[in-house]
Amino acid sequence: MVKMIRLKNNADWLEHRKGKIGGSDCASILGMNPYKSNVELWKEKAGITVPEDISDKPYVKYGHDAEPHLRALFGLDFPEYQIYYKENNMWLNDRLPWAHASLDGWLMDKDGRKGILEIKTTNIVRSSMNDKWDGKIPDNYYLQILHYLAVTEFEFVVLKAQLKSEIEGNVFLRTKHYTIERKEVEEDISYLMDAERKFWESLKSGIEPGLILPEI
Repeated sequence: MVKMIRLKNNADWLEHRKGKIGGSDCASILGMNPYKSNVELWKEKAGITVPEDISDKPYVKYGHDAEPHLRALFGLDFPEYQIYYKENNMWLNDRLPWAHASLDGWLMDKDGRKGILEIKTTNIVRSSMNDKWDGKIPDNYYLQILHYLAVTEFEFVVLKAQLKSEIEGNVFLRTKHYTIERKEVEEDISYLMDAERKFWESLKSGIEPGLILPEI
């Protein structure tokens, strides 16, 4: 059974996510996060180390503050969708007891299908970052989307990305939209859930997993 709970505040949300796997953890679990290994994540989830608090980082605050405005713009640009959102939402699935998902919004299309709205803001500080968005979604965000599809059991995702760059003091904004149908990524979802399940079992057993190094 899938259910959505609404937590009282951000502190309550942070407490409920302890020990569970969220969308931002997926890249580390698969060894695809250059900033945090699967072992470092395991130690955080096991309570051995304390994760860094990045809530005051300028790029995090910008993304948080921009989200409601970008969600409203999405509604203006895509009136064919009904948009829903609740603060401090957390989605849970009895089939995946280790997992949680917190959504930037959820959708219903004209055929009554349920979908996920994911909003990203990114500062483009070098040209190679543009390449990651060229006709595709960066791997860490793609894995996050797969995780959300698994937890919610929804049928599609629309990702709205605002890419921000500054050249000679001038700010340039580009917006991209990507749609992913669940039926087209079922194998990837299964692969990710298998990896998450093994990671969760290692947490329950207290046996640290082997280190997975990111590809160079």
